[in-house]
Amino acid sequence: MRQGSNEPPRNLYRIGELARISGISPRTIDYYTGMGLLSPVKRSGGNYRLYDDETLERIRRIEQLKAQKFTLEEIKEKFASLNRVSPDEQVSRKLADLQSHLSLLEREVKELEPVLDQLKPQQAKRLFRAITPQTAACVEALLLLLGKSNLM
Repeated sequence: MRQGSNEPPRNLYRIGELARISGISPRTIDYYTGMGLLSPVKRSGGNYRLYDDETLERIRRIEQLKAQKFTLEEIKEKFASLNRVSPDEQVSRKLADLQSHLSLLEREVKELEPVLDQLKPQQAKRLFRAITPQTAACVEALLLLLGKSNLM
């Protein structure tokens, strides 16, 4: 469908089409819309909500974050904070990915703590020697990133 004469063509989907393409139910799309996680681009002449390809990407992101055990409220807050942080979509997406990875790592470390506490001193020493170079590289990269921001 064409939006206007000066705009490139953009795919617009009714809720059923969006559900079929995204693999989630129309009811879930309604729920996400009601929560403010998704919003229709416009309404059709028959008053149907119309969604675009960006909505498909957003659904994929929501499902990915849910798979990483984030609640819908946490996901909504992530989206809201990204909208406040940077208008640049690519930078925002990368920062969201980093934030998700960090949160996932934090959760995994918390799950590992009881296991690590059970290790014998020699086992723990070997494990930490093996992961220290990678950990140091990650911390260094994060510090570099933070050093480039105006947040500190």
